[in-house]
Amino acid sequence: MLATPWLSVCCAFALNGCSQSKMAKEMNSPKERKSAGQTAPEAGSAAACQKATFAAGCFWGVEAAFRQTKGVLSTSVGYTGGHFENPTYRDVCSDTTGHAEAVEVIYDPTQVSYEQLLELFWKIHDPTTPNRQGPDIGSQYRSAIFCHSESQLKQAKASKQKLESSGRFARPLVTQISPASVFYCAEEYHQRYLEKHGRASCHLP
Repeated sequence: MLATPWLSVCCAFALNGCSQSKMAKEMNSPKERKSAGQTAPEAGSAAACQKATFAAGCFWGVEAAFRQTKGVLSTSVGYTGGHFENPTYRDVCSDTTGHAEAVEVIYDPTQVSYEQLLELFWKIHDPTTPNRQGPDIGSQYRSAIFCHSESQLKQAKASKQKLESSGRFARPLVTQISPASVFYCAEEYHQRYLEKHGRASCHLP
């Protein structure tokens, strides 16, 4: 079994993720910068929601793409997959902590499937460039899928194999697929960055 269990939370709880105002006020606390709790009690008749975590380059644009997807209830940008506790943006940009810029997605599986989220993931970045997306270079910009269950792990591997067999890309896919680890929420100013600044992409023309 994977070390990190499939998230099962009520939809109302999911909307209070680490990008909300309370978390912003406590962002300097290392404990509070970790991802929101793994479980929460059921609330009324709210449908059970699930978590998915993706890294596909600059997390600003990745978050924006997932936020526009029907069935996605909440997103948070942050750092995961590294070996350094409580990293800051400056730490991660040094390319020495092992973390990837990533996006945690809380979604309603009755409205959007994990397979559909995978399809979007493949569409919004180039999975053939190791440790790079466009002008952004470094292991923090690597292509990766962090799985929260055995089911996600199987689906992610099957999706990657299907894409490799399709001939869509001339070069091999370098996307890493691994169990999810601790997710550290990025500083508040990174949350919904493009939305706050009225921009459509991470890079200037």
